[in-house]
Amino acid sequence: MFTDLQVAHAWIGLQAGPRNHQVRQAQAIHKENGWRRLEGGLDAAFEDITISRWEDLRDSSSHQATTPEDRYFVGIALKTTRAKLTRDRQVVFDGTMPAGTLYVSAPSKSLSAQFQAPCAFLHFHISADHLQSVAGDGLRDLLGDLVLLRDPLAAELAKALTDHDDAADRQFARCIGQTLAMHLARLEPPRARVNALPKWRLRRVEQHIADHFDRSISLSELASVAGLSRMHFAAQFRAATGYRPREFLLNYRIEHAKTLLATTGRPLAEIALAVGFSTQAHFSTVFKRITAQSPARWRLTSKREPFEIEAQPRRRPAADRDWAASAAA
Repeated sequence: MFTDLQVAHAWIGLQAGPRNHQVRQAQAIHKENGWRRLEGGLDAAFEDITISRWEDLRDSSSHQATTPEDRYFVGIALKTTRAKLTRDRQVVFDGTMPAGTLYVSAPSKSLSAQFQAPCAFLHFHISADHLQSVAGDGLRDLLGDLVLLRDPLAAELAKALTDHDDAADRQFARCIGQTLAMHLARLEPPRARVNALPKWRLRRVEQHIADHFDRSISLSELASVAGLSRMHFAAQFRAATGYRPREFLLNYRIEHAKTLLATTGRPLAEIALAVGFSTQAHFSTVFKRITAQSPARWRLTSKREPFEIEAQPRRRPAADRDWAASAAA
């Protein structure tokens, strides 16, 4: 199957066609006399998709603009910068924007931007009708205020256009814009943020695991202890600990197995049963997956090195996201 990037390259290659190198550049990429302000205004650029370029070499700058009522605004970072975007005093984004970052502002929305480093962007002004025709229902819910970090396709589209430089003509630029519009139409809505399991509920679950880790414990049982449905418990538990409930239980068992391996001479099969595994084979498989060593080798190593008992798995730090997204109502 073709990837989005392969499809984009094929589409761009087919649509580019012959180009007039000098005459059409002004029509392909419009100049901005201010952030998101085209020379002559958008009224002078009547296309469904208008592209402009903004560059500011200052170390810091502040800007404000309102998206026209019949357009969506899309920006693609051409170089890494640091930015803070706000709307109605609500922070939409605050942090580093790598090259290829894509951000969207819906029609009739005012957006303020503060850049704390030199910046360069391609700006796409896409008519709401055009985007609606390719995206269908749910467009407004998805593309409110949206920031996607490290969007590979957006980066490739921007590069394809800027690489042509003076050779980019109106037809080629429109092809890039259409591909971007189709990309936006295929985006999945960002998942709602999940609240972490409250500490008092988490303590109850951890204590239940500590008391019963040597037997089978189901997700339903832990959810009942927490006083939540299975779905809500699993999501909130992972937000609080970084582990799925099953992962946490297995790690807890392995930590206790380490204690028995280091401080007793009990056989592996006996230790496996003592910490809640039904077979030695399953115990050995999980132990090696978590520690990268077999139980027997770990036992030999622990006798040569001081062993520090850890009663439960450490909190797993929140995973870094390759993208960050926020949709304001």
